[in-house]
Amino acid sequence: MGKLVLYGVEASPPVRACKMTLNALGLQYEYKLVNILAGDQLSKEFTLKNPQHTVPMLEDDGKCIWDSHAIMAYLVRKYGKDDSLYPKDYYKRAVVDQRLHFESGVVFQGCIRNIAAPIFYRNESEVPRYMIDGIFDMYDFLEAFLGNQDYLCGSTLTLADFSCISSVASLLGLAPIESKRYPKLSAWIARMEQLPDYQSNNGNGAQMLIDLFTAKIKKIV
Repeated sequence: MGKLVLYGVEASPPVRACKMTLNALGLQYEYKLVNILAGDQLSKEFTLKNPQHTVPMLEDDGKCIWDSHAIMAYLVRKYGKDDSLYPKDYYKRAVVDQRLHFESGVVFQGCIRNIAAPIFYRNESEVPRYMIDGIFDMYDFLEAFLGNQDYLCGSTLTLADFSCISSVASLLGLAPIESKRYPKLSAWIARMEQLPDYQSNNGNGAQMLIDLFTAKIKKIV
């Protein structure tokens, strides 16, 4: 096995999803901090490896992959002892892929990045109410996805759970989840929080992003 290096920053949900995957697979890796607010990702060294200059980025024996969903799937395919996190069965994998695309387009881009970009890069301090409403719309979908299942794709943990919890846990400050309205989602979050090393791999970083939002956002309009 080659040397694994994960580049990222703790507040980033996609970085934390990769950390949870690495932990679940029992893989040892080096973690290199990339201060994206300071522009570390724009350095010549970094852009030569990743011209999209994003985090997370995984370096496996000199080969670089970016985008958390690509990284997570790669890790399971190459290093997983079984396919439980990313099933080979066509239908089961399609369900996982759907949830991953949902996280990418709706949860992360629609609910986190669209709020974070103006706040952190344009120094805005107000968030439109419709963006907060959109978070609750997203929660409604997750509640429906869970149904009577323990996890987002069935009775067992998959990459979809790692990906979605990394983002959902980061939104709890902006849009708290009430257990009466979202009993299944609340139970799922509690279940995810019981995973080994959850706090170090996701909880602490999620709180960092919550605190950053709290410090920067002055009003919901």
